Amino acid sequence: MRMLLNWVLSAAAVWIVAQLGIGVSVRGLASALIAALVIGFINATIGLVLKVITFPLTLVTLGLFWFVINALMLELASALLSPGFRVNGFLAAFVGAIVLSLVNLLLKAIVMPSQEKR
Repeated sequence: MRMLLNWVLSAAAVWIVAQLGIGVSVRGLASALIAALVIGFINATIGLVLKVITFPLTLVTLGLFWFVINALMLELASALLSPGFRVNGFLAAFVGAIVLSLVNLLLKAIVMPSQEKR
C-alpha cells in the first residue's frame, strides 16, 4: 500500500512540476503516472549505477554533481516517453529535477509524516 501511495505522490509531483512552466510537460494523469513509474525505475537502476561510478566526482563537487545525474535521468525518461512526457533541454531537466525532488519531498512530508518511535 505504501509503495502505491509513493507512486501516486510521485505522479502528482510530476504533474505539479509540469504546471510550473519550466520546460517540463505532461499530457495528462495517465502520462504522469507512467512518467513517475519510469523515472523511479531509471533512478533505481541506471541512476544508481551512475551515482556509484561518479562518486569521486560527487565528492569533489560537494554533492552538486548528483543534480546533473538526476537531470540526465529526467532527460532519459523524456526520451523514452516523448509524446506524453517531455523535457525541453538540459537546463529544463536540471531545474525540473531539483523542483521535482523538492515537490516530491514536500508531498511525502504532508501525506506520510514520519512516525516517532517511543
